[in-house]
Amino acid sequence: MMRKIQVVTLFPEMFAGVFGSSMMWKAQKDGYVELSTIDLRQFGLGPRRQVDDTPYGGGDGMLLMVEPLWRAVRQAKKNDPTAKVLIMTPRGARWKQAMAQRYSEDEQGYIFICGHYEGYDERIMALVDCEISVGDYVLTGGELPAMTVIDSIVRLIPGVLGGENSAIIESFSDGETLEYPQYTRPKEWQGMVVPEVLLSGHHAKIAQWRADHSLRQRNS
Repeated sequence: MMRKIQVVTLFPEMFAGVFGSSMMWKAQKDGYVELSTIDLRQFGLGPRRQVDDTPYGGGDGMLLMVEPLWRAVRQAKKNDPTAKVLIMTPRGARWKQAMAQRYSEDEQGYIFICGHYEGYDERIMALVDCEISVGDYVLTGGELPAMTVIDSIVRLIPGVLGGENSAIIESFSDGETLEYPQYTRPKEWQGMVVPEVLLSGHHAKIAQWRADHSLRQRNS
């Protein structure tokens, strides 16, 4: 079943390179996911397609108005009626690998709302299922966080990475350890050598070395 991921944004052009490259492109080509953007400006009010206004009660900056956001989300819902609506905001739940795994296993689609300016009219929350944060810092808009979250979901959809165990052995997959150090050819580079155990062919010792160094990274 192909999943739909839609992004409501004032800057759809920001997603062209991300959605058209690497694993995101492959996931679409192979039919695992459909990625698209909805230009919030197209739902703006009046001849100037206004999407923002000053906040009631005063304060600096502008807020995204509820009506254009509402209409854009409703259009996304027409495209995918059962989709879950997610909004990128610093006050949201901290995004973690376990959440990415859970979302990748859901069969429903997702609608991401990217805030901008000083935020958005709170009334849009009536349509939102989940608030998501990628960290305790503020960015210009929700576009970069949305890209991060979408990438972390899409790459975990079974079949997208190709390798059966690729996602399982990665950092944070078990919530505790980081991925072990890895090496490839040449065996020696500017005096730095590949650990001998990795060249030994002894699978049990290699597995133990990797486990030890994963834990060591977590504790360092």
